[in-house]
Amino acid sequence: MKRLFLKTALAVLLAGCGLAEAQTTPIKLRFSHSGAEGDSQHIAALEFAKRVKDRSHGAIEVQVYPNSALGNDGTALASVRGGTIDMSMSGNPYFTGLVPKLNALDLPYEFTSAQQVYKVLDGAVGRALLDELGAFQFKGLAFWEVGFRSLANSKRPIAKAEDIKGLKLRTTPNPAHLKAFQLLGASPQPMAYAEVFPALESGAIDGHENPPIIMYASKMYEVQKYLSMTRHAYTAMPLVMNKARFEGLSSEHQKIVLDEAVAAARFQREYNAKHEVEVIAQLRAKGMQVIEQPDVAGIKAVVQAETRKLYIEKNGDAVLKAIESVQ
Repeated sequence: MKRLFLKTALAVLLAGCGLAEAQTTPIKLRFSHSGAEGDSQHIAALEFAKRVKDRSHGAIEVQVYPNSALGNDGTALASVRGGTIDMSMSGNPYFTGLVPKLNALDLPYEFTSAQQVYKVLDGAVGRALLDELGAFQFKGLAFWEVGFRSLANSKRPIAKAEDIKGLKLRTTPNPAHLKAFQLLGASPQPMAYAEVFPALESGAIDGHENPPIIMYASKMYEVQKYLSMTRHAYTAMPLVMNKARFEGLSSEHQKIVLDEAVAAARFQREYNAKHEVEVIAQLRAKGMQVIEQPDVAGIKAVVQAETRKLYIEKNGDAVLKAIESVQ
């Protein structure tokens, strides 16, 4: 009986040790994105990972993979849907094939200020759009940002709408972006961001459009001579998680992930705003010619009405009215 008692006690003790070990094993979440390591996307992702780990007392570890290490934007999002990657963020146009209403966020000159953008994305309009991704195995966590896009190229300065004619430009796959550059007489060519630098280097395309901070982090000054601050469209960057993986977390851990995703969005926006002037100066120092005040009104006159009409024909105007009611 004594031996039996000792054996039973030992078994209970070992089982308890195993349980304790299982309880202290962290939940590991793989987070993929296409940004360079010096880009605000990656800096914010690291901040997000740190805050989630700290707040969960080490129970959740977010492992960040930049530079399309786990696949380009489209591949990574497919992997999140399939559950082989836990989290990813990509520019809004990569989601609009699933939820076409999201195209409203990308329309040329739709937003009048960054403040309006953030009120929309962080409010009821943004949450409703993120929730629609749930039908496609995504949990929409928050809107991070690509930011306001400007135009860079290797051919000539862009001071007015007519200067864009004839350029081969990498754009997003968003119908509004394609239509806008077609209206301007350019040849828009959508491609994954990981392919843009070599395409510029080889001369397959003449230019692309992105915020200056992304251009600098990706060393686009090595293959681009001219930057024009057209700020022609804002691009949001939904941060998404595999829906089943999210729902498998405890309610406490779900709240931590959601809260810190929103906090990291604010962190990234503030970082971008703080560093834009500095980055433009650095691009100049690297040899880029910067047109600070192109004829935005002239570009807007060519593209805004037609791209808006295209959106309304396909999706109605409810989302646009909701956006424009926010000031």
